[in-house]
Amino acid sequence: MTPRSTQDWVQAVQAALRPLADAERAGPMRAYMKDQFPFLGVATPARRQAVAFLGREWDGDILAVAQSLWALPEREYQYVACDLLRQHVQGLMDTDLSILYLLILDKSWWDTVDSLAVTVGALVQQYPRLIAQMDEWIANPNLWIRRVALLHQLAWKSETDQDRLFGYCLRRAGDTDFFIRKAIGWALRQYARENPTAVARFIRSHENQLSGLSIREAMKHLKGEP
Repeated sequence: MTPRSTQDWVQAVQAALRPLADAERAGPMRAYMKDQFPFLGVATPARRQAVAFLGREWDGDILAVAQSLWALPEREYQYVACDLLRQHVQGLMDTDLSILYLLILDKSWWDTVDSLAVTVGALVQQYPRLIAQMDEWIANPNLWIRRVALLHQLAWKSETDQDRLFGYCLRRAGDTDFFIRKAIGWALRQYARENPTAVARFIRSHENQLSGLSIREAMKHLKGEP
């Protein structure tokens, strides 16, 4: 039977994942995430297969379920929430950005933040007025919010706002945080799949401002570009 209430959905996810818990796998998974979160020990393919029926049958309150999953201790539940948000982003409203903001700030690490960045980007594409929020996020005191602003166009491909992307990279070029420098390089590398010449020229023009890490990440597939 299809779950109906938020509690039903969360209990269905728990019922699907708990039998797959593997303590031997959980240890290395926790260590990989710097021992910040407990894990059930369920690998990504098995996790997604176990809850796939939930995504297909979805008719619940996606944000309420995501927030409830976020409150559970094991990291796999946050991963399920991230997957559900990405699958059902078309059902979100522009006002829901505030909830995504809170999820980014809660239990923050690159694994969930990067997935939420793609969801935020899809929401901004649906509601272009939210671009103004990204212009604010790029100056946010929280590094994870700044990272989302840098990465929100990752899936935009040819629709990427080149000027905004390059502008964001320059605004954060002086950041010394690893995750921001890495995000700058990743964002540029991704856009280079669409416009390698523009990215190569941007890097050459600003190589004294960008960190070595950002440049190395951005240039991984740009060998031989003019």
